[in-house]
Amino acid sequence: MANTDVIKNFIDGEWRDSVSGTRIEVDDPSNAETIAVVAEAGPEEVELAVAAAHRVFRERVLIDMHPYDRGRMLFRVADAIEARGDEIATINCIETGKTLNGAHDEVRTAIRYLRYYGGLADKLEGRSIPRGANLVDYTVRSPFGVSAQIVPWNNPLELTARSLACAIATGNSVVVKSPELAPLSGIEIARACESAGLPAGAVNVLTGYGQTTGQALIEHPDVRHIVFTGSVVTGRTVLKTASERIVPCIMELGGKSAAVVYSDANLDCVVEAVRIGTFFNAGQNCNGLTRLLVERSIADELVERVKVCVEGLSVGPGRENCDITPLISQKQRQGVERACETALSQGARLVIGGTALSERSGYFMAATVFADVARDSSLFHKETFGPVLAVTAFDNPKMAVELANGTDQGLAAGVFTRNLDRALWTADRLWAGQAYVNGWYVGGVETPFGGINQSGYGREKGQEALDGYVQTRNVGIQISQPSGSCSSRQGGTP
Repeated sequence: MANTDVIKNFIDGEWRDSVSGTRIEVDDPSNAETIAVVAEAGPEEVELAVAAAHRVFRERVLIDMHPYDRGRMLFRVADAIEARGDEIATINCIETGKTLNGAHDEVRTAIRYLRYYGGLADKLEGRSIPRGANLVDYTVRSPFGVSAQIVPWNNPLELTARSLACAIATGNSVVVKSPELAPLSGIEIARACESAGLPAGAVNVLTGYGQTTGQALIEHPDVRHIVFTGSVVTGRTVLKTASERIVPCIMELGGKSAAVVYSDANLDCVVEAVRIGTFFNAGQNCNGLTRLLVERSIADELVERVKVCVEGLSVGPGRENCDITPLISQKQRQGVERACETALSQGARLVIGGTALSERSGYFMAATVFADVARDSSLFHKETFGPVLAVTAFDNPKMAVELANGTDQGLAAGVFTRNLDRALWTADRLWAGQAYVNGWYVGGVETPFGGINQSGYGREKGQEALDGYVQTRNVGIQISQPSGSCSSRQGGTP
């Protein structure tokens, strides 16, 4: 799918080259070959995109539109993506390195987000507040204005669709900063918006680097809402900038999610959860299963079962639907390698993996399992964002919960047991935005998603997500008593 044509940015309904003329080369992570060249957006493109989005907001193009019609627009965007679903899935697969099946799932999920929030566009209501005979009082749930959305590279298609759909459904206009490592999925969203006939400037999509394009976007005075998904380190930078202008943010940051496995758990279910939760997309999932907390009496057996599972995983390009696909970049792989080296130096026991697969072209890392991971070690606390599992044993439920909650993150957590009482007791005490029971990724488009502690705040997905895209305004109306009211009459009837 290599193409020498420069892919441009989508600004104010048009495809524009960058003023600087600079380019970003997009690699296929499975072989490190360039597959596309995109125009690098800079501060000039940010200015044009925000101006277009602000004009749409200022002129009330989306606000004055019937909410039903905003929903219909999102349905048309979904239809446009669906019409080219196979092609878009292939693009997503090659630019991110994930499996082709996973890319098809991402296309389907993006479509579901667009239709889900399209269906909710005309169902976001205010309320009437009784305040006595002389007052009429009601609330209006209004958009913020220009929503700047900074999207990560691991699931760029569905995460762009997710936040964009909420923004448009509620009357905000949008400027998306697509990830420089995987920008092509965002471009496909822009093409779908163009095909669906969205008003010019309602959705703008830029490709550029975080420290330049992203920073210019969040600093822009006309940006009044920020959606960020990414690392804790970058999230802090975004929040510092937003705090200067008191801009509301939705922050989905990193995770170090743990699964608590009791001795009565179905170990086949646990192994399957590890296969999907730890190793899908080479472990590049913010809510992936990264820590396995196992009751000591079954720890050795479970570790051996996980090892056997890992030994059976295929390694190769995502287009071949292999189990272990490449990391997104050489820099990402080097970071995972360093994390493994640190784990060994801090006393963790390497069960399998732990090294880069240098005999392969591309950015492949061996599926890795460490046992006896200490609670004060880096691997226990720090997000690796790679195919690495840390196993720690516990002796009782209280210790299990303490270990699970023993990091600064709180994005997801899980529990595996056949005992319903124990499952509910544990799930209630797992301090995370979502708790999974006897499975992993037990959620959906309809269920709220987000973190606590340093995993961020605000919620995406589900009906709760819309709350983050609106602000409640109150309208109070003083009305006069009608002349000749009963209180002033001397008698008789009209």
